[in-house]
Amino acid sequence: MTTHRHGPGDAAHDHDHHGGGDERRLLSALVLTGGFMMAEAVAGVVSGSLALIADAGHMLTDTAALGLSWWAARVARQPATPERTFGQHRFQVLAALVNGSGLMVIAFWIAVEAVRRLAAPVEVLGGTMLTVAILGLMVNVASFLILHGGSHGNLNMRGALLHVVGDMLGSAAAILAAVVILLTGWTPADPLLSVLVAVLILRSAWTIASDAWHILMEGTPEGFDPARLKADLMAHVPGVEEVSHVHLWSLTPDRPLVTLDARISAEADHEVVLGDLRKRLASVHHLAHATIELSRTG
Repeated sequence: MTTHRHGPGDAAHDHDHHGGGDERRLLSALVLTGGFMMAEAVAGVVSGSLALIADAGHMLTDTAALGLSWWAARVARQPATPERTFGQHRFQVLAALVNGSGLMVIAFWIAVEAVRRLAAPVEVLGGTMLTVAILGLMVNVASFLILHGGSHGNLNMRGALLHVVGDMLGSAAAILAAVVILLTGWTPADPLLSVLVAVLILRSAWTIASDAWHILMEGTPEGFDPARLKADLMAHVPGVEEVSHVHLWSLTPDRPLVTLDARISAEADHEVVLGDLRKRLASVHHLAHATIELSRTG
């Protein structure tokens, strides 16, 4: 019985360059969002606008989320150690789960606040609201363009991007609501559009959080079927008589892993079969990280 291990740390260098790019993009978005958040808070205090101060509080949560995403990207690039042989790549998945969960809380708060404002309308400073919303949209578009060039298979980047998209939708809704209020004086436009934005945010946040939870629970990666994988290997790798104990999971969304046992015929060449299995897994199934245990019949 022989075991061959090809660990995720072997290909870590393939991701370093892209990981560094994602880290820089997150830091740029963090600086933009955090800077505008502080400016908006000052504007709210100076103008006496509670709406601006509340929105600054919302942007504070987004700044914190981007900070967490940036830190996760930075930590994930640390090399593997004897204590953490997989490195710290899973931290970015954990950050995505926190960000997705935080977005769901924000969406729920927006919906509750909207209902409260519909029941008891408050004065809205349409002109100030429009000016700040336009500036906010410009900042959010800039952050979106920065993050959109990053790794789309990275769940952490998707979570950070979703926060920015949520802000973009919020700014667009605020602009539309401000225009309606300035033209008609109809203040319910603000909470009604906010509910629509909250629903859109909630849907995307649920996807991010559930994907992160699936990975943390070591679920089978999307697009993989252990039964089909077994059948394919037995059909296309000469000498393989049986494949069993197939376990598929992900370190991160772009790093699927597999472990399996294969029983080979008595006359099969061990090294040839092992090489064929590795080639088949990598070229056909895109599983570059595999732990394969071979045993011989008889």
